[in-house]
Amino acid sequence: MKKDNLIYEIAEPHVVDSISNIVKAEDISLINQDAVTVSQCFGSPDLFKEILEGGEDSKLIASFKKNLTLLIQKTWVEKTDEAVKEQVLYNLEQFCAYAEDNKYAEEYRRFGQIISDVVYLMFGPQSKQPEFSEYALRIDPEFGIFWWYIQSLPETSSFSSEKCRVLILLGMYFLANY
Repeated sequence: MKKDNLIYEIAEPHVVDSISNIVKAEDISLINQDAVTVSQCFGSPDLFKEILEGGEDSKLIASFKKNLTLLIQKTWVEKTDEAVKEQVLYNLEQFCAYAEDNKYAEEYRRFGQIISDVVYLMFGPQSKQPEFSEYALRIDPEFGIFWWYIQSLPETSSFSSEKCRVLILLGMYFLANY
């Protein structure tokens, strides 16, 4: 994702830098540190740090699943997108089951697809346009930062399981509290 000035107007520079650094870093302690920095835009960084350090992800997974399921179910969609809605609910169920088993590396791509599909259901084809990131930042800065973060992640990865866990938990943390 290209850098533009709007993200720097919305988010603190150290948050934007952490979003950029989190993808490049290989040292898990640096990844965790950057993730906690980004989490300050999504809720309590102390709570997110506890989740990372505690290693018990079940409560976050349950909140994420519950909130995202409600969001998906309450989103009105065109008749032509009903199948997408059902597929997202199915993928969410599968993803959460695998996440409970700590299979984040295996589920990295599915997580990205779920997020992309949910945003599509919420915003329609506009979400696939290059200028959507700017639009998201303008209409809801917190959501815009989240979307900026999601768009900064590669579609597929060969990241370690630990890194995948952190990257996914950070996205889940936002959506569990959205």
